[in-house]
Amino acid sequence: MTQARHHGGDHQPRLFRRRAAGVWGSVRRRAAGQLARKMPVLPVLVLAVVVLVDIVGGAGMVWLPLLAAGPALAAATNGPRGVLCAGLLATALGTALGTGNSVPAGELMAVLSALLAVTAASGLASALHGRRERVLAAVRSVAEAAQHAVLQPVPETVGPFRVAVRYSAAAAEARIGGDLYALVPTPHGVRLIVGDVRGKGLPAVGTAALVLGVFREAAHDERDLLAVVGRIERSLARNLGPDDFVTAVVAGCPRSGHLEVVNCGHAPPLLISASGDVRAVEATHPAPPLGLRALSGQAPGLQRLPFAVGEQLLLYTDGVTEARDHAREFYPLVEGVTRHVSDEPARTLTALHDELLAHVGGRLHDDAALLLIRKETADYGAAPLPSRVQAAL
Repeated sequence: MTQARHHGGDHQPRLFRRRAAGVWGSVRRRAAGQLARKMPVLPVLVLAVVVLVDIVGGAGMVWLPLLAAGPALAAATNGPRGVLCAGLLATALGTALGTGNSVPAGELMAVLSALLAVTAASGLASALHGRRERVLAAVRSVAEAAQHAVLQPVPETVGPFRVAVRYSAAAAEARIGGDLYALVPTPHGVRLIVGDVRGKGLPAVGTAALVLGVFREAAHDERDLLAVVGRIERSLARNLGPDDFVTAVVAGCPRSGHLEVVNCGHAPPLLISASGDVRAVEATHPAPPLGLRALSGQAPGLQRLPFAVGEQLLLYTDGVTEARDHAREFYPLVEGVTRHVSDEPARTLTALHDELLAHVGGRLHDDAALLLIRKETADYGAAPLPSRVQAAL
């Protein structure tokens, strides 16, 4: 009985020690794995090269200061933890190399102190860089939300029309610019606008939001398209500075089946026939940009054009036609449309947009907007308007 009790009492401590050793081993493996994941690869390779050169050359103190390149490089490629790991590794390697090469204690302490100082400075720089990236990400998300609020999504099908839109902001980090577009189904037919605000940045975005807000309200309220333009003009006259203006094309597709266009100092839209022929709709009564009517005293005119089934209308901003390649040649939009026109507006604009980016080398230097509408059926009865518009009829 006594031996049994003694054996059992001796077994429990051994079992406890084995379990403790297993837990400690698991913790060490987990810590080593986390350290390996945090350890920056490129700085470690740089440190390995420095160590290899020092060992092969046997130069003692000469190569040890180059170990500071490890944490300094980690600041550009990793976060503060990666910098700390690289700095600690560099310090450990410096201590081992200095001791192995019998470097005087004073000189070795100076090198190690420099390594620690570089590590601290690099860690601070990495932390500040990470903070700036988080701020930029927050600003970018706000800009995207603002863009979705200002440039509301356009449906692929509206009444008898199929629609496609492509928009690219020159300020890639902000993803929003001064170009504007909108398409609104109304009791008076489908109405659309494409415009370009003078200037850049937040003031241009604010002006674009003002124009689109007035357009969406007036498009529903006003039966005459010129009255819609007049509402926008009066609003801009109250809110814009003397040097600010907006070029725009306002178009309407009434239920009678023809096309109405009002051009206010903007690039002429392109009318694409069912056979693929492309022609510019030049303004018969040129008008100044929105916001400048009081200076010129010239009112815009309304153009009425036939718009048959299979025909398409392309509205765009000057960021498309003024895009230059490396030879300073403008993008030939008419030729591009002729090459890529199809019965699917989305496919046409995708091909145009890809070709435009290839023309400029991948990055636009101005905002660019494209809106393409294609008439699919003869009247609204074959493809009804949204229910909220039907209720207003």
